[in-house]
Amino acid sequence: MDKTKLKTMVKSMQSIIALVIIFVVASIICIRDGRNVFLDVRNIMNVLRAVSENGIIAIGMTMILLLGDIDLSVGSIVALVSTGCAYLMVNNGFGFIPAVLSSLLIGGLFGAFNGLCITKLRLQAFIVTLASMNIARGLARLWANGVGIPLTYGEGKGLAPVAFGYLQERIGGVIPVPAIIFVCLLIIFTFIMERTRFGRQIYAIGGNRNAAYLSGINVDRIKVITFILCAMLTSIAAMIHAAQISQGGPNEGQGYELNAVAACAIGGTSLAGGKGTMQGALIGALILGMLDNVLGLNGVNSNIQLMVKGLLIIIAVFMQADKQK
Repeated sequence: MDKTKLKTMVKSMQSIIALVIIFVVASIICIRDGRNVFLDVRNIMNVLRAVSENGIIAIGMTMILLLGDIDLSVGSIVALVSTGCAYLMVNNGFGFIPAVLSSLLIGGLFGAFNGLCITKLRLQAFIVTLASMNIARGLARLWANGVGIPLTYGEGKGLAPVAFGYLQERIGGVIPVPAIIFVCLLIIFTFIMERTRFGRQIYAIGGNRNAAYLSGINVDRIKVITFILCAMLTSIAAMIHAAQISQGGPNEGQGYELNAVAACAIGGTSLAGGKGTMQGALIGALILGMLDNVLGLNGVNSNIQLMVKGLLIIIAVFMQADKQK
């Protein structure tokens, strides 16, 4: 194999290589009293559970980035949906299914708002979602009067349905339910992006919007649907988050947009659109999850963790630019 082909292969696998390196380093440095705390089954499952929320949002963000757009409102949608879902269950007596459907509807409406403002008003996605980020956060705070709504599970007034609590459970006491939901959604959307006309149209629009339009693709419709799907996926992550912390709060989800974009960028999704995969979102989410876990196990300040994520985005985008040269 000549050097050029080897270099190309390494660049195409850089995310996987980074994941392997982080896993190996974590396995080496996280040893306490002769025991590898990182490789402990319970810790690995904790990583998967933590990764699931960001991973689900990253699935939707990948589609948005493939279009050449961005959605900065996902963190605030987490706050709004978690607050709304908790309020509907505790204060309005909603059962599990009505609460889930209502939460998906709330997210879907916000996604439609974003998509319609972008396509009908011809505004940039950055501006629209920046504005809706504040709108969603403000609505969440108004809805909950600025305080979190605690979730206690049971039957009767003021209690959340027991079924909702299953979102924080582990199958067999080991495998987190959120991880199973994440994997199922990943499989579904991998199929959609790789095997359906809708997925091919997203890639086409991100690759060349004008060419996609001239080929007969309804660009505006695809964009609106994609923003709706992203918001609904974020709503699923919001419900999982509410179940995990037993609370729906208007201040939740801060920085989630950074985590989602970071996972996508690290996984190889181009911020310019047209290039990226769902597998990349998985790899990026795992890299971030393992980094958070390793830094936490070694007592690294959370503010430094934020700095590391920011630097990783810069490195990932730089590597993408380098590959395109």
